[in-house]
Amino acid sequence: MIPELGHFALILALCLGSLQAVLPLVGAQTGNVQWMQLCRPLSAGLWVFMVLGFGCLAYAFLHDDFSVAYVAHNSNSLLPVYYKFAAVWGAHEGSLLLWVLILATWGYAVSLLSRELPLDILARVMSVMALITVGFLIFLLATSNPFERLLLNTPAEGVDLNPLLQDFGLIVHPPFLYMGYVGFSVAFAFAIAALLTGRLDAAWARWTRPWTNAAWAFLTIGIALGSWWAYYELGWGSWWFWDPTENVSFMPWLVGTALIHSLAVTEKRGVFKSWTILLAIAAFSLSLLGAFIVRSGLITSVHAFAVDPKRGMVLLTLLLLIIGGSLFLYALRAPVVKGTSTYGGYSREIFLLINNILLVVSTAMILLGTLFPLIHEAIYGEANRVSVGPPYFNTLFLPLMALLAFMLGVSTFSRWKRTALDHLTKNLWKLLLASVALGIVLPLLVSARFAPGAMLAIALALWILFGVAQDLWQKTANKASRLSGLRSLSLSYYGMQVAHAGLAVIILGICLTSHYSIEEDRRMAPGDSLSIGSYEFVFKGVEERKGPNYVANSGNIDVLRNGVPYLTLHPEKRRYLARGDVQTEVAIEVGFFRDLFTALGDPRGDGAWVVRIHVKPFVFWIWLGAFLMAAGGVTAILDRRYRKKLVHAGVMPTSDAQDMQGVLDH
Repeated sequence: MIPELGHFALILALCLGSLQAVLPLVGAQTGNVQWMQLCRPLSAGLWVFMVLGFGCLAYAFLHDDFSVAYVAHNSNSLLPVYYKFAAVWGAHEGSLLLWVLILATWGYAVSLLSRELPLDILARVMSVMALITVGFLIFLLATSNPFERLLLNTPAEGVDLNPLLQDFGLIVHPPFLYMGYVGFSVAFAFAIAALLTGRLDAAWARWTRPWTNAAWAFLTIGIALGSWWAYYELGWGSWWFWDPTENVSFMPWLVGTALIHSLAVTEKRGVFKSWTILLAIAAFSLSLLGAFIVRSGLITSVHAFAVDPKRGMVLLTLLLLIIGGSLFLYALRAPVVKGTSTYGGYSREIFLLINNILLVVSTAMILLGTLFPLIHEAIYGEANRVSVGPPYFNTLFLPLMALLAFMLGVSTFSRWKRTALDHLTKNLWKLLLASVALGIVLPLLVSARFAPGAMLAIALALWILFGVAQDLWQKTANKASRLSGLRSLSLSYYGMQVAHAGLAVIILGICLTSHYSIEEDRRMAPGDSLSIGSYEFVFKGVEERKGPNYVANSGNIDVLRNGVPYLTLHPEKRRYLARGDVQTEVAIEVGFFRDLFTALGDPRGDGAWVVRIHVKPFVFWIWLGAFLMAAGGVTAILDRRYRKKLVHAGVMPTSDAQDMQGVLDH
């Protein structure tokens, strides 16, 4: 009965979503206030029924209801309860249900937190979001119903959840990732509302910025959690592989980063309006494209859902309708929202324009590398498959990011509208010399090996950090005290600087772990040892251990530091009872400056095993930097400017006083 209740809840959500997609929009076009006011209660009802539907599926998992096909294929009575709950989104149908629930949640949040938004704008935004929700609900109910029953042939036991997904990463990674993906639907809806009304001004940008920052912060955390999950779960000790499903999460993040900066320019100076609209459309469109790629069966990946290509065609149709319709509207209405302000050659606008171009070009390069094998196979057949791997992406992406990092340091000291060249050189030449000098010296102190890539990366990271520190020093120099100066700065400013510092930390983490990691794969019998730097790893053998739904060969590796016993690591080779799958579980000693990474390979007889041992310096900084960037986005959202009631104007004032306030705010 519970699954039928969940199915009925989704049908009711579809009905309410259909009303929300039509009535408020018609009300906004005709001036009918009562119809526009329906957007809030309809959004609340849609969200309630989506929560009910999701709760019913979770109930079926937690109570081992194997009469539900989705539960039978993705759970087992021996599965720990926390994995039973996470298994709700462990495969296609449930993850799509989570996607639609999060979409409804974002819509409901907009209805609750946009009390100061003009009713006609809110009505259009809510209708656009409901229209997207309706499309995905139709797809869910028609092709991917998670409540489908096996009443005539109910199995006594479930197949079990994929062992790769029986990990804490499944619990946290997909929800954060989907919150980011789907969160860009809010910016998309605001963009469509702006095109429909022809109004895109400072108030519009200020309403849109917190929602975009929130989606970007969620996506940043989601990507970082996915990278961390791959690092310790897949067993080969790396954190990014340019896998197609990694790429489809990274592309909307890059465009979302450009959108955040473009919104800042639109709010402060009234320019980049067309850029802002197009980037909002592109960010959500790339999220939809990612959903299609991982669910269509076009790619083979440890991250992808194995789905019938027929469902992929339905999803492709939905994707084309949303993207094609929004781009058609943009083509018709973009001239209406065109900006008219001007700016000089060394202004902040110019540097942010370069920022946008670099991010968009990087996204296009990744998109081409991701789709080219699929296009090539469609043209030349399956027998002529090609692959695009890390050499392509690294060769093109890294120089673009190096240029972006350099421009970031320059733009910190630029001013809105116009900037004197001597102002930039006065502020930057000392920072440039210090960054280059330390970038050369520090790697040589770590290792005698000459590594130009490491030197460049460290110099760029220090360039960003020095720029952040000097800008903060200058902004507090003329205050009564440094403390009062710090208090006078806005949260939006702090958020920007924390995010930029986070990027520098990521650059350092990537650079140092890529150039200075030591990786050894050895056949080791009990008693064998391996020395790496100041650490000695002694293999003591393996012993069998039983888990709740698996048996494991658990290794014992003693670690000595400078000859003194330090700790014991226990990497495992698990065999899951329900499916018989074998899964590697690594053992990592996480440190702020280095990780000790161990994993078991295959047995080699007489108690010997292949053992993988890595010492990875500063790898923790990759995820630390990502969380700093996300924290910067969240800090910017808390700025009190976003809670003030705004007058919705038709144009953006551009007085010098406002330009100066823009410098302080951003």
